[in-house]
Formats: sequence, C-alpha cells, structure tokens
Amino acid sequence: MLLTDKTAIVTGANRGIGEAIARIFLANGARVIACVRDAEAARSWLATLDPSHAQRVQLAQLDLGDEASIKAAIKTIAGLAPRIDVLVNNAGTASGAIMQLTSMAELRRLFEINFFGQILFTQGLARLMARNKAGSIINLSSTAALIADPGTLGYGASKAAFARATQSMATELGASGIRVNAIAPGPTRTDMFEQMAPAAREQLIASSALKRAAEPQDIANVALFLASDLSSFVTGQTLRVDGGIV
Repeated sequence: MLLTDKTAIVTGANRGIGEAIARIFLANGARVIACVRDAEAARSWLATLDPSHAQRVQLAQLDLGDEASIKAAIKTIAGLAPRIDVLVNNAGTASGAIMQLTSMAELRRLFEINFFGQILFTQGLARLMARNKAGSIINLSSTAALIADPGTLGYGASKAAFARATQSMATELGASGIRVNAIAPGPTRTDMFEQMAPAAREQLIASSALKRAAEPQDIANVALFLASDLSSFVTGQTLRVDGGIV
C-alpha cells in the first residue's frame, strides 16, 4: 500500500496506460481524480472497478486541446482535493507522417495537446502542490522522442519537448519539494500500438533486448515507483521502459 492517503491526478485514466496507472494507484491505497475527455466513457469505466476502489475515484472533464477546458479542470480539481500528492500527465495524441507530408496544422495540433496543454495544466496544479511542499509529477514521454524512426517527426518532437520540459520543471519545483520525472515507454499494447504501422512496431520490438511489446501494466509499475516514497531522491529523469531498445 505505497500510496495510502495520497491523492493522485491521472489524465487519460479510462484506457490504456492511464487506466493501468489508475488501477495500480487505487490498489495501493490512493484516492484518484481521473481526468477524461469523454465523461460518458469514464462512467462506463468506473463501473468496471472493484466497488471498494470505485468509491475512491472522482471524475474531472479535461480536453488538453482546449485552454478553457484545462482551466476549468484545474478549478474543478482544486475544489475536489485540498491536497494533491501525485500528478500523472498521461493523456496525449499520436499521428504519423513523413516530414514532407506533415502539415503545419497537424504539427500544431500535436504540440497543442502533447506539449502546450500539458504545460498549462501542470502550471495550475503545481501551484496547488507547492502549498504542501511535497509531491511527484510524472510525465509520459515516449521512446519516439529518442529514436528517429521515419514518420515520427511530429509525435516524436512533441514528446521530446515534454521530456526536456520535465528537466526544467524538476529544477524549478525542487525547492517546493516536488519531484518531476518522465517515463518513455517503447511499443506498448494500447490503442496507439494498433495505429502504428505493423512493420515499424515489429522492427522496434525486434531491436529490443526482451523481444516483446510492453503491456500497460509494465508502465504502470514504474509510475507507481515514481509516485511513491521509494523514489524520494529521484527527480529530473526520463526512465526508458522499452525492454532494452539499444
């Protein structure tokens, strides 16, 4: 029970990696505020939880591509939680195209959701966390930020920017007792995994030491470590969880 009596914010909590993180946090005693874009889908997800876990979940609507939605979500969360211990910036979007076919509109959309929206959301919640002089922020980046495969210009660049921002956040928020780290998953069996070109994802898997794709639980296990006091002296890091892609 590594997170007993702690309150965690998890974005994109009703599917994929976010769902696995929310579930393992609940299993370890946390109260979870699940930030989701589709409230109806979130209520359906809530019904799948163990009743003892579901009673420790509250929902907040969040669209990272909409500044007004982000500000409203921050206000909602402030009203729900007098204390925030953990923030997991998991929600995001992906698309792929080679550089010459990447439109400026799509590039801006990717950065709006994967970078600018994330920063605005974190700015608001970090102010609340700083009041308690403690906390852990976990940003979901990607190995696409580190490996320049064809077709990953927009997505990879947006995730690289977020990983770099993680370092600045860690430097600036350390004085307030807030740790900030990033996780860079490799190919992980989620909806985004299915959107990847089969040849590209199989090439990444083949280049890894463990020769398999990650399960969402593999990423959630690392998020639990970073959220808990087990990682109390870890900040400013990007942990690759990719099965050993070298």
